Amino acid sequence: MSVLTEFETVDLIVLSKIETRGVDSFALSLIKAERQLRKLFTHLVFQFPCFTDADVPILRKTLASNRKVYFEGFEKGINNLAPVTVEKLIGPKYAELRPRLAEAIAHRNKIFHGQLTEKNLSRDELLAFVSDIRSWCILLGTGATECFGYDGLERNSFQKGRLSRRTNDFRESILSADAYAEFIKSHVER
Repeated sequence: MSVLTEFETVDLIVLSKIETRGVDSFALSLIKAERQLRKLFTHLVFQFPCFTDADVPILRKTLASNRKVYFEGFEKGINNLAPVTVEKLIGPKYAELRPRLAEAIAHRNKIFHGQLTEKNLSRDELLAFVSDIRSWCILLGTGATECFGYDGLERNSFQKGRLSRRTNDFRESILSADAYAEFIKSHVER
């Protein structure tokens, strides 16, 4: 699945005449960026030879039951696991885009809790965040496809890829479901 396909619903909202199109497309874009990073993380974990399709339910349950895992944790998890960091996957624009995503997440958290943001963001400002989030997703997807053969957007992240035979290149090894839970606790939890 390409970023263009993934963002079709965002584009429909942005191009609509709906009064809330700024905040709606902003929130949906962030959800997509967070999901992409999570799916990239779970894809990398699934490359270890100890995991098969039979392990998918426990891998999902382990992650789903953890209430301390957020965007920055998935980034740290990838950085502590993969042979290449998220910064390298995104490239030179990382330094510009990462703070924008952190700012967007802070605004979104206030919006989701019914609070006012300190900036009183306009529609244009929200749409500028949408553009930056889309750029992040495009760059991450491109870099991840080149390095891992998976962009984080395909529907099934629990699939073996070209890294499944090269997990010895990873920064850490995960040898069981228990080790996966411990890795999350040590490197991904907030």
